[in-house]
Amino acid sequence: MSAEEPHRCRGCGSVDGEVVLDLGEQPAADHFPLASDPGPDPRHPLAMWWCGNCGLAQLMTDASVPDEPRAVEPRAAVQQARDAVDELVGAGLLTADEYVEFPSPHGSSWSDALTARGFRPATGTSAPVVVDVYGLMHDRDQAAALRKRADALTDDGTLVLQFPSLAATLGNLEWNALRHGHFAYHSVPAARRLLADVGLSVFAARSYGLYGGSVLLLASRTGEGPEAETAAVEALQRAELVAGVLDPVAISGLAAAVDSDVGRLRRWVDAQGGAAWLYGAGSRAVAVLAAADLPPGAVAGIADAAPAKQGRRMPGTAITITSPEDLLAARPTQVLLMLPDLLDELRDAWPSLADAWVVYGDH
Repeated sequence: MSAEEPHRCRGCGSVDGEVVLDLGEQPAADHFPLASDPGPDPRHPLAMWWCGNCGLAQLMTDASVPDEPRAVEPRAAVQQARDAVDELVGAGLLTADEYVEFPSPHGSSWSDALTARGFRPATGTSAPVVVDVYGLMHDRDQAAALRKRADALTDDGTLVLQFPSLAATLGNLEWNALRHGHFAYHSVPAARRLLADVGLSVFAARSYGLYGGSVLLLASRTGEGPEAETAAVEALQRAELVAGVLDPVAISGLAAAVDSDVGRLRRWVDAQGGAAWLYGAGSRAVAVLAAADLPPGAVAGIADAAPAKQGRRMPGTAITITSPEDLLAARPTQVLLMLPDLLDELRDAWPSLADAWVVYGDH
């Protein structure tokens, strides 16, 4: 897209919209240079555009080149997959049959959970159950991606679509949810509109606390489902509208959280006296640490369980990513946890640090 061409919605193709969050030039959240690489790291424009026609919040441009996935799936995500499949089967919303799963760079596969309940991978290109958990947001062309998912459904099939909730992002003021490679920030009303464009209607929905707040939608060509489920979908949509998912002014409020978040992080790090330890080198930590521009030596390290990240550094900073063993050896009295979903898992894994965790956002 040239500078003269207006941005065209990734979902409906409209040019009616506006920038609601502009973070300027930022390092790519999946580009972790080797610790020996002095930089400077590449930076790219990072802005969220909201479509006034379909309501989809989306990444405006992305000139970054996707790097290999390096993260390890948290225990909470694995457990949520099991719980969700059990709940949907128990409620009669899914019946064990063949399935097609669209992958996500985050992992988050439901394969094990589905297999445990009697589902089978499809032998062909279509199936009665199509699953997408955190995959859709990585597609540049949202309309084409949804058509692929609809085409993978048999005539009487059900699409299971889970995504991070824009309503939760607004409620938690998580400006750092915006990142390169995540092309769409879905809400229930916007997702329903785009699903309708490919002939699918939502008939049930669930909400989960994972990743700050996620929504799961079930859709089919008929949209037929239990009356109670339909009422729950409408209630969820009304709640999201109140949260401001279709209000560009409300979404623009994310910008106000940047300075307060960065200031709070700087004060916490300063209070550690040059021995600050962090845990969780995830994409949301990238944005905060790059914006904080902490002085050299202020952070002793940020530990992460992903071997592929260890020995590298956080993009746009000199902060080294270390192994959990380095963190345990240091025996810090406080550790700032950048990924709240990991709290229970880490407390169980390392009892010696059970009281040391300080959750980002609560610090």
